[in-house]
Amino acid sequence: MARIFLAGHNGMVGGAILRRLRARGADEVLTRTRAELDLTDQAAVRAFLQTERPDAVILAAAKVGGIHANDAYPADFIYDNLLIEANVIGQAHAAGVQRLLFLGSSCIYPRLAPQPMTEEALLTGTLEPTNEPYAIAKIAGIKLCESFARQHGRDYRSVMPTNLYGPGDNFHPQNSHVLPALLRRFHEATAEGREVVTIWGTGTPRREFLHVDDMAEASLHVMDLPRPAYEANTRPMLSHINVGTGEDISIADLARLVAEVTGFRGDIAFDSSKPDGTPRKLMDVGRLAALGWRARIGLRQGLEQTYDWFRAVEDLRCS
Repeated sequence: MARIFLAGHNGMVGGAILRRLRARGADEVLTRTRAELDLTDQAAVRAFLQTERPDAVILAAAKVGGIHANDAYPADFIYDNLLIEANVIGQAHAAGVQRLLFLGSSCIYPRLAPQPMTEEALLTGTLEPTNEPYAIAKIAGIKLCESFARQHGRDYRSVMPTNLYGPGDNFHPQNSHVLPALLRRFHEATAEGREVVTIWGTGTPRREFLHVDDMAEASLHVMDLPRPAYEANTRPMLSHINVGTGEDISIADLARLVAEVTGFRGDIAFDSSKPDGTPRKLMDVGRLAALGWRARIGLRQGLEQTYDWFRAVEDLRCS
């Protein structure tokens, strides 16, 4: 790959992929901020890709958020993500781009999918209501890639990460995902000397977490695979690949681990009036393992690294 357009380079995942590409000495990585290129604007995306003619595209851009954000802004999540995917994937094809990698999400799977979730679970049951619009948009992205591959012979691939965390994450108190939300909450409770931290839900749901640097490596590993190897381990209209650790943890145990990392010594309470979301989300990563990749960053190590990053950013913001 000589020239790569990385859409979403300012996001957590896109930033990690950009760091990895530069470390690998990529010939040229094209990036644009949202102000420079609105991916929901079809004409702007068409003009950019027709002018730049990259050799490959990595679509890491998306509108993302936690349970609260997905529940409060469902129209935004489905509409914006459908536009981004349709514009980037469709216009990449129109510009003659042969290789593309689309980043999705584990929320594509049914709420009560058998655990661990295999790629074959896609479209076999009802989605989790709290993030159904986002999930449907991500499913559409997979099917766009598969359809351009099927009809036009494009080499468009999809990877579905489990819950991601790491440097560059969103730590907003209302609109963040569970792990950064917990880190912020316990950090503030420790700093303020609070005696109790209350967590949404019962604490019983189980979640899998993957460090964003692992996700970046896995993404480029999948993109670099020879096409025969990729196609030998997938199916034409079921070609996405799960990316995760293959291990999960309860929210209650995660909260206790975050408390240890942040130095919180008080009690942890659970507000069962708040939604739990999907009972369990564990990825089957056998397909990716067969293709030669496994995660290497443990959860505690990753949490400590992420917390160090968060504190450094907070210190800069407050100075």
